[in-house]
Amino acid sequence: MNLILLGAPGAGKGTLASYLIEKMGVPSISTGNILREAIKNNTPLGQSAKEYMDAGKLVPDQLVIDLLKERIAKRDCKSGFILDGFPRTIPQAEALDEIAKIDCALALEVPNEVIEKRMTGRRVCLRCGATYHVEANPPRVADVCDICGDKLVIRSDDQADVVRHRLETYHEQTEPLKGYYDAQGKLKSIDGTKGIHETEKFAVEALGL
Repeated sequence: MNLILLGAPGAGKGTLASYLIEKMGVPSISTGNILREAIKNNTPLGQSAKEYMDAGKLVPDQLVIDLLKERIAKRDCKSGFILDGFPRTIPQAEALDEIAKIDCALALEVPNEVIEKRMTGRRVCLRCGATYHVEANPPRVADVCDICGDKLVIRSDDQADVVRHRLETYHEQTEPLKGYYDAQGKLKSIDGTKGIHETEKFAVEALGL
């Protein structure tokens, strides 16, 4: 099965992808990872991507599609793959349809207010890397790491205004993909608010695994 995961930042796509990799026995493909790998291996496409990135420009969609085409041609994708974070726009989805048959787009439905609460409540320890949440997994002493005693901080991308901006961008650019895949009869939506195990259960049912 060739699967796309859709959902706003903080909806839990990465966590679900990790579970589905094991359940389905297929790789999860991140365009960020294949870009970094192509640059590291100094491939012709990687060299082209590096030129754009070094100039502070976005890598063109067609170049990303070409990299993706190379990646899904590899042996580990023979039984399918999971795409997390791509496509992000309708033009990207149309280009993707030219190189791969997408079987299903699975959308995690989580309201903005739930995502804001999840992300703005996160706290991290810069010294040891431990992560907490003020409600779901609080430290024993407020803003102090249980492990090393260092002060906990809010990451810049977990600040409320940054979270809201990322959500706005998602709703403007990426959410229309639900309509695109629904029109093809490939969209399945699940509730992403019930916790990890419930979300995994909903996904298995929706995908018929």
